This record gives sequence, structure tokens and C-alpha cells, in this order.
Amino acid sequence: MSVFRRTVLATAMAVAAVALPAAVAPAPPAAAALPTAAVALGDSFISGEGAGAYAPVVDVNGVAQGFPGWSAANANAYFCHRSPNASLFRADLPGIAARFNLACSGGQPYDIANASATRAKGRQVAAQLDQLRAVAQTHDIDLVLVGLGSNNSSFTFGSVAEKCANRFIADAWTGWWEFWAYLGGPVEQKPCTDADLGTAAQFSAATAETTAALRQLLTTLDQVDADGQHRVVFQDYTNPLPYELDQSYWSEDSRDDTRDKFRALGAERYAAGCPIHRASLAPGQRFSQGLGTLVSSVRGTLAAEFPQDDLVYLNVQRAFDGARLCESAGSPANALATPIRLMDGPTGVFVTSLSGYDKLDIQRIANACGTYFQTCQESWHPSAAGHQVLGRCLSGAAATGARSVSCVRAPDGTVSVG
Repeated sequence: MSVFRRTVLATAMAVAAVALPAAVAPAPPAAAALPTAAVALGDSFISGEGAGAYAPVVDVNGVAQGFPGWSAANANAYFCHRSPNASLFRADLPGIAARFNLACSGGQPYDIANASATRAKGRQVAAQLDQLRAVAQTHDIDLVLVGLGSNNSSFTFGSVAEKCANRFIADAWTGWWEFWAYLGGPVEQKPCTDADLGTAAQFSAATAETTAALRQLLTTLDQVDADGQHRVVFQDYTNPLPYELDQSYWSEDSRDDTRDKFRALGAERYAAGCPIHRASLAPGQRFSQGLGTLVSSVRGTLAAEFPQDDLVYLNVQRAFDGARLCESAGSPANALATPIRLMDGPTGVFVTSLSGYDKLDIQRIANACGTYFQTCQESWHPSAAGHQVLGRCLSGAAATGARSVSCVRAPDGTVSVG
């Protein structure tokens, strides 16, 4: 019930009490307080993609979908990949009695107020606001974690990652003269540029979409929250890749990624989790920073529109400092993000090494990702250890008095929010 409605009801009850004789004025029934809840909304960085142990997800028809098999349609609700290891469940949230993960891997602004099933490549789940309303019937929502913006009608994180990784792999295995090597024609082999990831116009459109969706979220919260008091944390994104690869990944067999064909280096970087041109890293970092600007801008716009709401921007772009893929030797074991994960068909077995594969093998493995996206969608997402760190970030954002905070990982692994 909104603050406004509670005030009106209180006024009406006071007038009625004055109108009735004191002897017959009924005592108002004591309303039982609802248990408190924290809720997660948004996309894969919130749902727990990459953190494993995924829970069944109730689909748009009210049926809980467990793992349907690797060859099932990617639209299956289960592939929202809601993990009990997600940051929402790892955070220290005093006073919160229950936690609900309503986010969905691949979630877009459209999915906040509309069933994801009604858009192209959407999953068979109800609108996230409808799921939120159901939670509000039984719980007092005190905290909402939302991550939105990396997927929209202009670009998606998955398509950006796939584009840059595919270019590197094609460059590593295919000479410029081997245009026949891929059945669909030549595959782009140049490093990704800023324009390949997201143009200024695309970011502008994505910002407008995200703002509109989260405006609907705040309006709904004000309508359904039991006591009208809730904090909304707007989390941005952390890049799984570093600003620069550790020098041990620069070359192999005296070949680096600026020359034509470098299979040994390609296999080495794939095994380490970072099949990417070094020249693609800086545009990738600027893309991540652009997403941070997007989220911060949305929070600022909505804070002006909803001045009574408690809105916090959580910057996590440095939460994985020193522990990104290939940032140091020994990757991916020492990283907080999952490596690129591919399968040779919907087998359930990840290909951890590309050594010994020829270009047609590579094409077949890459095609499996395209046909059965669930076989590779965990790639370049926070791992369970990464979500543990993000949970510490959320703990700080839930307790802060500031409206904008940054979560930073120090060289010794300590995490601070301020």
C-alpha cells in the first residue's frame, strides 16, 4: 500500500472515530506485519549466470521447469539460470527474512513489464513486474537489486562477446587466403572496435529503454510495497577481461595476434579463458564503462522523478581488479569470471582445449553455440566466487548512506565499498 493511500485511510479512520460515541468506537484490528524480503530483477549478471547449481524456474504457465536437457529450446524458463550462488544470496542483509531471484539471463528492458516469451529470443517466463507483485502479496519488500542495460534492442552482452571471440578464433585458425574455410563465407578476423560493440546512438537508445522500464518498476513498487519503504540498488557491470593480458599470453611459437594464423596462441588463450585480440581489450573496457554511465544516468534521471525513493547506484566495474581472466598467469583458475565455454554439440561436456582441432572442427564447435545457446551462455560471466564478491558489494550498497558507491577489489583480495 502506498504512503498516500495509507495517509488517506488513516484520515478516514480518524474522522469515523470522532463521529462515533466513544463507547461504541471499534478498535482497529492490528495488521500483522509481513516478513521482509529482498528481490533481484534484471539480467544474467543478477540471476547468477555462471554461478551454477541453477534452480527450477516457474514458466509463464505456472509450471516449474527443471533442467530440460542440453538440446532443449533455449527459450525454456530454466535457462534463466537463477542460481542460489547469485550475489543476492551471498550478501549480508540484516533484517531481511526472505530473498527472491526474479532475474533472468538474457533479460531486457522489455521483460520488466512484459512476458519475455512475447519477444524474439525471449524465455518462457512472465513479466518480472508480475512476479514482483506476487512476492508483494506475502512479503514486505525492503530491498531490490536490479541489473539492466547490457541487453536491449540495440545490442546484447552475448552477441558482443560472441562477435569478438569469434573474430579472434577465426584469425587464429584461418589465413586470409582461406576464404573457403567457412561454409557461410569469410568470417571477420579483425579486432573489435568501439563501433562494433555499441555506438553512441545505440547507447542513447538503450538508456531510454532502460529508463522507461525502471520507471515502471519504481511506480509498481510504490503501489505494492507493504510499508512503502524500500531501497533500490542499481548495479552496473564488471568486465571479465583485463585492460591488458598477462605477458605470458602475448605470444606462442614466436607468433602474436597481429600476424596471420597463430593456432598455438589461439589454443593457449582459449584454454586460459580469454580468446580475444589484445587490440579488442580497450574497446571492451570502454564498452563496460559505457554501461556504467548508462546505469548511473538512469539512476540519476529516476532519482529526480521519484525524489522520495531510496535509490543507490552501485559501481562494480573494479570489483574483479586483479582477478580477471588472463590478468595473471594461471587463468582461469585464479579468475572471478567463467572462461569461454563451448561444447561440440549439446553433449554436456565443455571443450577446454582447442589444441589439435582444425578450422572445420572449430566451425562445428562454434555452430553448436549458435544452435544451442545454452551450451555456451555461461561464458564470461561471474563465477560462484565472483558472485561471492558481488554479494559483498551488495552488502555495502544495502547499508550505505551514500547515493552512489563503488566496489573495489584491492591487490590483496579485500573488497571495499565506498
